[in-house]
Amino acid sequence: MPYDDIYLQADEDMGKGLEHLRQALRTVRSARATPALIENVKVDYYGTATPLQQLAAIAAPSANLLVIRPYDPSALGNIERAILQADLGFTPNNDGKVIRIVVPALSDERRKKLIAHIKELAENAKRAIRAARHEALKIGEKEKKDGIIPEDDFFRLKDDVQELTKDYEAKADELIEKKTAEIMQE
Repeated sequence: MPYDDIYLQADEDMGKGLEHLRQALRTVRSARATPALIENVKVDYYGTATPLQQLAAIAAPSANLLVIRPYDPSALGNIERAILQADLGFTPNNDGKVIRIVVPALSDERRKKLIAHIKELAENAKRAIRAARHEALKIGEKEKKDGIIPEDDFFRLKDDVQELTKDYEAKADELIEKKTAEIMQE
């Protein structure tokens, strides 16, 4: 595997770790209500666990309100039950046509817990980024021993992959800072 392939594979793997962090952060509550908070709640729909976003239109008409309009009105009860079972701290109000969820303001204690949770998510993403670095260097070392890439290219690969790792970790830190600011916003 030549230098470029090893580097590109490391870049792709690190990108996947960062994208996973982005997706995880979307589901973490901030001061504002967003459809992402509930869109992946699994609803029992005719015996199949189906993500809520496939069963209903979800809107956030104000900063503390979510409105769910099911495509199939007969699913209202199942959607309401799934939201309660998801234990998100929300109480859905079903009026027979739509479900409204008033998203309460975050307490200081809850904010601290959420920040601790997102820091844990970031650390997991950084572990994935470092694992991609380790794998790239392991492949590079093997290729150097086998004489496929010259020693100079291996050392250049080491430096470049380390720089790539720093960039991705900085991007993860940036995402966490942004989400922390959202959570602390009143």
